[in-house]
Amino acid sequence: MSNKSASLRKWITEQTGVAGNQLQLEPLTGDASFRKYFRLSIDARSYVAVHAPPSIEDNFSFLKIQKLLEENSIRVPEIRADNLDFGYLLLEDLGDTHLYDCLSNQKYFDMALDLLLKLALVDISDSDLPFYSSAILESELNLFPEWFLVEQLGLNLGVGERGLIEEMFRCLIENAQEQPKIFVHRDFHSRNIMCLNDSGCAVIDFQDAVIGPITYDFVSLTKDCYIRRSPMEVEKCALQFREKLIKKKLLPESSTDLEFLQWVDFMGLQRHLKVLGIFSRLHLRDGKSSYLEHLPLVIDYVVETIFRYKGSEPLISEFNNWFEGSVLPAISTQPWMKSN
Repeated sequence: MSNKSASLRKWITEQTGVAGNQLQLEPLTGDASFRKYFRLSIDARSYVAVHAPPSIEDNFSFLKIQKLLEENSIRVPEIRADNLDFGYLLLEDLGDTHLYDCLSNQKYFDMALDLLLKLALVDISDSDLPFYSSAILESELNLFPEWFLVEQLGLNLGVGERGLIEEMFRCLIENAQEQPKIFVHRDFHSRNIMCLNDSGCAVIDFQDAVIGPITYDFVSLTKDCYIRRSPMEVEKCALQFREKLIKKKLLPESSTDLEFLQWVDFMGLQRHLKVLGIFSRLHLRDGKSSYLEHLPLVIDYVVETIFRYKGSEPLISEFNNWFEGSVLPAISTQPWMKSN
């Protein structure tokens, strides 16, 4: 047993009164973070113990946002105990069934859409949440040239190419910042939505929440990096979501279908370019190579969007031509693309 596991076990004993030699800690599959998860049973009730190193994980935000969501009737894991100094959490166990595991059951996706609207209605007036600033959006987008184009694909970007990429980034940031601002989970996708036995849905991994663009979480769910939905289905969901936002006074009635759909598409492009960088970094820096298998879907989203707008937006037309001529050929040589 490692010193860290022994320390976590000792802390759980102190919180619960259960002797350490009676605690069975079952390691669980982690996520893209540096957190470690363990399942355990106390008095026939299941819990999840978390070690989230405080030097690299924002546990204070997790606790703060958990309380905010709970106060707004959003189903989240209950917190049994916490120690911020060591990065220990003892949480309610919501099970192993993610939305990703329920693709054959439409009702869970519909419930996730309902949950999305509840998140949009979260009261952010006194939340003290950070804003999804232009600087943050830009730093995220910069992961695309740094980790995907240069480190993953091995491209040598010229001055003109970097200028084009930066101009595209400015366009996407302006699109994000012109939208109404609401509570944004920031990673609201099929692996962070739990399907519960009572047929409800809960949300996890919310510690990075911000106040940001009204379409961001919608894009995360409907243009999921792990699940492919048809463009027609996404558009249908987008227009239905727009109507609900208008009814809840979160979106002005003057907002048109076309404007909202473009918000969705450009927000998706921002997210997917960022994700190409993140998944590449997870592979190259952190040794989490399983994320490579999802790159082809994310690339499909990018190609689909820039192709759709290339006839009406000169900047996107230029970006599309460069992507087709310089990036796609390099992508085609990648092992993860050939095996797809």
